[in-house]
Amino acid sequence: MKEVLFILIFIFLGAGLSAQEEGDPVTLAIENDTLKVVDNRYREDQFYASITYNLLGNKPIGVSQSGFSTGYHFGFIRDMPINPRRNVAIGLGLGVSTNSYNNTLLISESISGYEYTVLDSDISYDKNKFTNYLVEIPLELRWRTSTATEYNFWRIYTGFKLGYVVYNSSKFNSSLGDVKLSQIEDINRLQYGLTFSVGYSNISFHIYYALNTMFNSDAIVANNGEMVDMNAIKIGLMFYIL
Repeated sequence: MKEVLFILIFIFLGAGLSAQEEGDPVTLAIENDTLKVVDNRYREDQFYASITYNLLGNKPIGVSQSGFSTGYHFGFIRDMPINPRRNVAIGLGLGVSTNSYNNTLLISESISGYEYTVLDSDISYDKNKFTNYLVEIPLELRWRTSTATEYNFWRIYTGFKLGYVVYNSSKFNSSLGDVKLSQIEDINRLQYGLTFSVGYSNISFHIYYALNTMFNSDAIVANNGEMVDMNAIKIGLMFYIL
């Protein structure tokens, strides 16, 4: 899968670079009786920031989410137009994100490794969550209604995001004691999924749907022997900046 991704990246880079050689870099245009310099090689939406509400899909029996689970995402995407009008482009970038998940699955350590326990409703606790910190590579196919002089436009961006978990942690706080773990080995380091953004001006609705599970096959629920096959679903707002 990595080889296929790298091949696609090189193809898209080549297409974007070749398209940018066409046309003059600047022209003159009259807009509202004012002579303006128009950049015929303009690019769009190269910086992004996003806040998301994080959901857990495919939860084991008895696991539910509690509280508000958030994600914060920041990065840079190289915009590479592939047609003369420059309203269709490939975006390839690099970013970072932090994602927390408040839920009722307690992660603790045992003699054999890690133990996953569904918390009963009669157990009182203040916090139970795990958090991932990722470096991400977004790859997008971009369509928009922009022009060289129009900065407020409609956009539809869809693509694929590859992430690597550089650090993770879990926290359980209760009156009976706390459990804090970091660098949990059962969490899949490699995370990947589909992305979709649609919006107008600088704000877009954004969704990410993970194609793989957050935990590997060693993560088993102690209560019932079920595998922890949860995946991440992130819904929120994306803010694009030139």
